[in-house]
Amino acid sequence: MSKFDHIRPFYDTEVNGAIRSVIHHPMMKALMSFTFPGTPEEVWTEWLEKTHSKRDFQINFIYQAIQRVLEKTSDGLTTSGFEKLETHTPYLYISNHRDIILDTSLLNVCLYDHKLTMTASAIGDNLVQKQFLQVLSKLNRNFLVQRGLSPRELLQSSKLMSEYIYQLLMRECRSVWIAQREGRTKDGNDATHQGVLKMLAMASDEENLMDYFKKVKIVPVSISYEYDPTDMLKMPQLLAEANDEVYIKEKNEDFMTLISGIMGQKKRIHLHVCEPLDKELDAIAATESNPNKQIQALAQVIDDAILSTYKLWPTNYIAYDMLNGSDRFAAHYSEKEKDLFERRLELRIDADDKIVREGFLAMYANPVVNQMKYQNAL
Repeated sequence: MSKFDHIRPFYDTEVNGAIRSVIHHPMMKALMSFTFPGTPEEVWTEWLEKTHSKRDFQINFIYQAIQRVLEKTSDGLTTSGFEKLETHTPYLYISNHRDIILDTSLLNVCLYDHKLTMTASAIGDNLVQKQFLQVLSKLNRNFLVQRGLSPRELLQSSKLMSEYIYQLLMRECRSVWIAQREGRTKDGNDATHQGVLKMLAMASDEENLMDYFKKVKIVPVSISYEYDPTDMLKMPQLLAEANDEVYIKEKNEDFMTLISGIMGQKKRIHLHVCEPLDKELDAIAATESNPNKQIQALAQVIDDAILSTYKLWPTNYIAYDMLNGSDRFAAHYSEKEKDLFERRLELRIDADDKIVREGFLAMYANPVVNQMKYQNAL
């Protein structure tokens, strides 16, 4: 047995058996019917029965499913930056986090389209409690991040995760995706949690941490949705935080958010990959020798890359103007776009609930505020 067995995806030798274990599951039927409408069940069943590798499963089924999601729930996906990455080179993609499933799935669609190495991706084990979802995630090359651990268990889990990510990158030549923070950003403020970087650094045997981070080739990723399909679902937690209350999730809340994120309307989507961090790491190494200060500086570098390349949509500018009672960015949107956004707000928010209304608007407006900081426009 490997010490990574309880977190790793399936080996290819396990793929066919795993598929057969869920092939008649109602959720598999729903997924296949959505992905291949009009195709008889016996046909896609035969396709699945002939699948023996994670790559084949990803390309023949998950890739096709994401294309259908884009077709049904968006006005298209645009990309930038991929031409600067090298074929057959594994990268560590550190991304802002909007959607549980789609952030990493969309990145892999783009990597495949650009003939680049697809990722193994981190996913919280709280999101795959249902057996079918765990099997599906392991077929889709997800590895599990354990949640709800004691401090001692968390330390052991973090060390294991760090070793596994290093093995994927350096020994298996497999790219890795990980979110810049635990959990999706609820308020539109994307920030890298230093704990994520400290976890990644646990596998380092380099004298200077920045040499280790150069070796694993960090690529910051920014992804933006014109409409956040889970915007309203984030409101209860923001409201609890505004009232200094502890937020407790409802039963099946993660699952419902997962489905809403996939099937909810998004309009346009943009995904940008930055160049691998290199000179920035040299600069940190030259100015900081304390590992904690280096981690702090690295988090800032990643934030700078993500926030400055984040694609702003009319919805972001509209929300900023509505929140601030201004027309500062009126040139960035039409009256029709504003009317549509206001209607979305009215349908979701009680007009008298000032805290929730402001929280909803701030979620869309904060990326504008963050980008203005980089342009010294505040």
